[in-house]
Amino acid sequence: MGDKYDCLKISNQLCFPLYACSKEIVKRYKPFLDPLDLTYTQYIAMMVLWEEKEITVKALGNKLFLDSGTLTPVLKKLEQKGYVKRSRSKDDERNLIITLTKEGEELKKQACSIPAKMGKCVCLSSDEAQQLYGLLNKILGTFDQED
Repeated sequence: MGDKYDCLKISNQLCFPLYACSKEIVKRYKPFLDPLDLTYTQYIAMMVLWEEKEITVKALGNKLFLDSGTLTPVLKKLEQKGYVKRSRSKDDERNLIITLTKEGEELKKQACSIPAKMGKCVCLSSDEAQQLYGLLNKILGTFDQED
């Protein structure tokens, strides 16, 4: 029979392996992102932009689960590197539009090999990876509904 404090054991917490895996995976990205001069947060922002081409800061933040305070310095850096352009919406000046530049689109070619390289760092079969992806998105979906 368990102790009444078993619920506080780190080995009983779902949050801990999620946190530790996330931290370790981001660390494994570093050698692949360093040659592109990108941080992990810049990389995920670029992935959205490679897909969308143009997006508001608010929509980008929603996709990445990041607030504008975190995104603003990331986007400023990406703009300094020439990968994106930031501009105010003509319809509503409160909205900041992020647009992928030609240089940003070119960067996609260099980044294309990163997912396969990262796949070799994670010891999951394709089926296991898809199952985990589905479960994690299910969890993220519950947070989406709260906002």
